[in-house]
Amino acid sequence: MKKLKYLYFVLAFGLMVMSVVPARAQCAMCSANVETNSKSGDNKTKGLNNGIMYLLAAPYLAVAVVGYIWYKKYRRKNVDLNIHPQKLNLN
Repeated sequence: MKKLKYLYFVLAFGLMVMSVVPARAQCAMCSANVETNSKSGDNKTKGLNNGIMYLLAAPYLAVAVVGYIWYKKYRRKNVDLNIHPQKLNLN
């Protein structure tokens, strides 16, 4: 049974990897404009690329900051656990 689950996982992962479709991140007008500007030596394309990287990094940075604050706020140090040495009867 465990081998069957492993086979399904490998099959699903293989299908996901093989079905990758390239995506265009810009509309045709923006892409043409950037291409013409880069060929003419204008540096607006550099600014566009920096803006894309900024928009890409912002959500990850926000989640990292919230996670760090949550970790610092709810982390407990030197907690004394008062556990009874008797076994519990759950019936």
